[in-house]
Amino acid sequence: MQGNIWIKTTEKGNLKAIKPTMDAKTLSRILEISINLGNPVILEDANETFDPLLEPLLGKQIEKLGSNWTIKLGDGNIEYSKDFRFYISTKLSKPHYAPEVCVKVSMLNFMVTESGLEE
Repeated sequence: MQGNIWIKTTEKGNLKAIKPTMDAKTLSRILEISINLGNPVILEDANETFDPLLEPLLGKQIEKLGSNWTIKLGDGNIEYSKDFRFYISTKLSKPHYAPEVCVKVSMLNFMVTESGLEE
C-alpha cells in the first residue's frame, strides 16, 4: 500500500477514491465530477480487467470540441479539465494486464523487497 500512501500524500485531500466493486452509477458520477473539476481519482484494489467505462480514460481519448476539451464517458461527452489525473493501484503481487492495457498506462512497482531494504 506504499503507492496508495504516496499518491494520497502527493494529492493532499483532493483525491477521490473509487473501487471496482462500486455501483456503476456512483462510479460514473464520481468520475464525471472529478474529470470536469480537475480533481485526481484513484482506482484502488484494481483487478486484472477494467470496466469498459474506464476505456476512454485509459486510452486518453480526449477530443477538442470548440474551445473545450471533452471525453466520452458512458453515453455522453463531458468537459475534460487538463488538471485531471487518474491513478490505478492494486494489491495483486504480480498482476498480468492485457497488452492493450499495458500500452495505454505507465506502471510503477512500489513493492519493497527484503534485498531492497538491505541495500
